[in-house]
Amino acid sequence: MERFADEALIEVSSGAGGNGCVAFRRERFVPHGGPAGGDGGRGGDVIFTVRRDLRTLAHLRYRHLFKAESGQDGQGAGCYGRNGEHTIIPVPPGTALFDADTGELIHDFGSNEADFVFLRGGNGGWGNIHFKSSVNQAPQKALPGQPAVHKSLRVELRLIADIGLVGFPNAGKSSLLDRFTNARPKIAPYPFTTKIPNLGVLTIAERDIILADIPGILEGASEGLGLGIHFLKHISRTAALAFIIDVSDEQFITAFDVLCHELTAFSSALSKKRRIIVASKTDTEYAAEHLEQLREKYPNEHIIGVSVYSGQGIEELSRCFLQLVSSKDTEVHEEILNNPV
Repeated sequence: MERFADEALIEVSSGAGGNGCVAFRRERFVPHGGPAGGDGGRGGDVIFTVRRDLRTLAHLRYRHLFKAESGQDGQGAGCYGRNGEHTIIPVPPGTALFDADTGELIHDFGSNEADFVFLRGGNGGWGNIHFKSSVNQAPQKALPGQPAVHKSLRVELRLIADIGLVGFPNAGKSSLLDRFTNARPKIAPYPFTTKIPNLGVLTIAERDIILADIPGILEGASEGLGLGIHFLKHISRTAALAFIIDVSDEQFITAFDVLCHELTAFSSALSKKRRIIVASKTDTEYAAEHLEQLREKYPNEHIIGVSVYSGQGIEELSRCFLQLVSSKDTEVHEEILNNPV
């Protein structure tokens, strides 16, 4: 993930249709044969396909133009032109396509991973064999192929995860991800160690739960301060959020309010997600006292104290994550039952 890229601007173009041909049958002993001009071939399509082995859009940073092949022109003797080859653009799961000029969402691969034909190639033009009639035995008419279509796209990646980990820099998000999953994010005792989103899989009760760790969020992030605001889109698809609060930090008592404010400023939908407060670093001095202060201030929030190093609260938090995701699965199932297609 060193070359992580979550946005790219690309130009795409379908293939033009080949031109129809004006030709006549000319064979020995048939000096006045009829029209024999073939049709032009159809232009290639622009097709996006999801590849689960891709994790970033880095491959689109180095190639900005994707152009399908044009159809070949028709030929004499009734020969049709060859169809143009399609251009296939691979993208990772969670990709969304936007019109670069208007910002309109064109397609979202969040829940549908089927191939998406974005631009159809132009149809080939008719050859003069189509224009023969009782009054025109030797038509000199053929049609040109349809032109290519060009579009500018903004391709955006939004990681697909079950639970997003949010918090201030150095709050312990990466350590928690490392403890729970097979991910190995960079961990160090200074802020902004995490500069790119990290994913990990927590397996519990035969259920895989995908956790997403994004760079730390600062107060003022919604106005452009720090790194975290740029990556908040990666937790927009999550079923729930885990707010990681460092109880050894001096600002622990206001951290949750600040984080909620920054997330709401980015998107009101984030503030409506299921959530849990994870009080980290409970093995430090005064941690127990600070944890009680958090519970007194937020009596309606589910708060779990954990220590990555001692293991305190880890099993309870795992069960809580499972409950959050399972509850979301139940809601989706009930919605399908109540609103059949």
